[in-house]
Amino acid sequence: MKSKLKIKGKIRRYLLLPQLLFFVIVAAAIALFWVDKTSCLVVGCFAAIYGVVLLIGLLTLRSAIAQEIVNFATHYGSVQKELLDEFEIPYALLDNASRVLWVNKRFTELTEKDKSFHKSISVIFPQLTREFLHKPDVVESIIEYNGRTLRVAVNRLTFGDFAGDTNLLSMDTEEKFMIVLYFFDETEYRRIAREKEEQRLVAGLVYIDNYEEVMEYVEDVKQSMLLALVDRRINKYFSEVDALVRKIEKDKYFVVFRNKYLEKLKAERFQLIEDVKGIKIGKERSVTLSIGLGATGTTYAQNFEFAHAAIDLALARGGDQAVVREGEDLSYYGGGQREISKNTRVKARVKAHALREMIETHKDVLVMGHNISDADAFGAAIGVTVMAKNMDKECHVILNEITASLRNEVNAFSPEKGYAPDMFVNSDQAMEIAGENTLIMVVDTNRPSYTECPELLRRYRSSVVVFDHHRQGSEVIENPILSYIEPFASSTCEMVAEVLQYFSSDIKLTPEEADAIYAGILIDTNNFLTKTGVRTFEAAAYLKRCGTDVTRVRKMMRNDMEAYKARAEILRRAEVYRNSFAISVCQDNVDSPTIVGAQAANELLNIIGIKASFVLTEYQNKIFVSSRSIDEINVQLIMERLGGGGHISVAGCQFKDCTIEQAIVRIKDALDKMIEEGSIRL
Repeated sequence: MKSKLKIKGKIRRYLLLPQLLFFVIVAAAIALFWVDKTSCLVVGCFAAIYGVVLLIGLLTLRSAIAQEIVNFATHYGSVQKELLDEFEIPYALLDNASRVLWVNKRFTELTEKDKSFHKSISVIFPQLTREFLHKPDVVESIIEYNGRTLRVAVNRLTFGDFAGDTNLLSMDTEEKFMIVLYFFDETEYRRIAREKEEQRLVAGLVYIDNYEEVMEYVEDVKQSMLLALVDRRINKYFSEVDALVRKIEKDKYFVVFRNKYLEKLKAERFQLIEDVKGIKIGKERSVTLSIGLGATGTTYAQNFEFAHAAIDLALARGGDQAVVREGEDLSYYGGGQREISKNTRVKARVKAHALREMIETHKDVLVMGHNISDADAFGAAIGVTVMAKNMDKECHVILNEITASLRNEVNAFSPEKGYAPDMFVNSDQAMEIAGENTLIMVVDTNRPSYTECPELLRRYRSSVVVFDHHRQGSEVIENPILSYIEPFASSTCEMVAEVLQYFSSDIKLTPEEADAIYAGILIDTNNFLTKTGVRTFEAAAYLKRCGTDVTRVRKMMRNDMEAYKARAEILRRAEVYRNSFAISVCQDNVDSPTIVGAQAANELLNIIGIKASFVLTEYQNKIFVSSRSIDEINVQLIMERLGGGGHISVAGCQFKDCTIEQAIVRIKDALDKMIEEGSIRL
């Protein structure tokens, strides 16, 4: 048996080297015969002795070497098998059909299945199906088993990797692999990680939004009672989550609690906001709160910074809501009530003086609104040009596309009437005009991606001013040198009209300029039916004194017959969803489809029973959604779920890379989910 053993491979080649050396020595002896016969004789004798020794060695040791190799391989395989069987990690080898071929002792201890178990692995672990294990992208999975959390590492062994050229086994090409599973018990690790995460501190700030306004309407003797009730409600609410509450100012509170309670507060949607609004002494105005929470920061100081950013965002969005910032993620709760309009104009006066200083210290001004500008963005831009002209500064309005709804307004600012030929420029021209000493003014939007020229903001980010009336979302223009955002304002044109009154005492508006600003208010308020307050009518009165002609504005804002027919067709196609929501599509080819869609969304609210409307318009490879409501539904929260934003009653969003049908499904899914959560109550 031993004589039949043959050595192959690298060892055989290694044993051939001495034999080759013998022939080299013989060749050397022959070569020396022609040079020196004595030397030839000596080398020949040496070659003979070497050959005899080599022959004896090969005859006597070859079989012994082969047997030693066999013994070593056998012993090594047994050691490997023993080591694998004693492996501290549960281990299982499966065939191509996910049937168990072999398991080690730790696997038996884990599952009570020994080496005689040859059924599918899914019998033990239902999550590990054959389809799952055959997915090429699956490398590991987390499963639960008998109260333990296991991380399963999946490794696939191609049959050719370990079978080589053997003829003992034959398998189909597609089945030439086995599956190896390693089971890591991470129960304790995950418990400790979870406890560590739960023990992390969450920093919070709680502000009374309307402290000054409430105190105005409450008698002096009742003020302390009202504040005591608010303090008690806040302390009681946070004491239920083992929080530390400290009053840092008369209307501000600092809160710290453990992260384990954050999900509980989210699930309750911060009921404290509604509880405090229920506090009333007599018939006075309700108290509203804003809450900002910061979590998942690497340090306590960073969580506090997150809380500050969250409370600032909550206030910028109109208050009466909670904002939670977890790293870069933001979530919003509440905010369903309308913003309370402030009668004081102190803020407008302060912003007017600050804007005057900004314009004065810059060489020229570039002003732009959102892409596909509407009457509000255009009117606000015209107001800014009036301010710049008053300071003898050159000003350009960025308009990439002049829609049919703006054409009459733009044509009114012609060189024949004294306006500069380059008053309106596109994005490319604006990039050529802009310089380090140019003031970039953004109106009617606070989202950089929605502006006419986002590249301008990226290049000259240190000279940006923002005027807007929309609630802020997750995407904002970072670090503007001046920001004036008033969610309670009806329109940006209303804000600009107020600022104009404080900007300079010698400002004179031409009829065209007054008409443009008035038209912006008119459109955004739906002819003074939506979001109008005292200051809205005061701004309109100021513009009327400046020469606005209501009849002229009405003629300027009229639609052509095609747009009117398109609007009627949108109403005809409208689908009523859940007996409360009107959803329709603008499919007609008109000059300003997004404007027509917005107008149709307003019209749909005139139908009895409709609480909110949504009109989708496919335009410029995007789908624009205009949403409207009267008072029962907060469409801004709905649009935020879909990546947009706006106001409680006027909002919108944009979709990319989807069809109209898919967009409608997304809207319906968002409505269903919010109704299920309780964010929308029908």
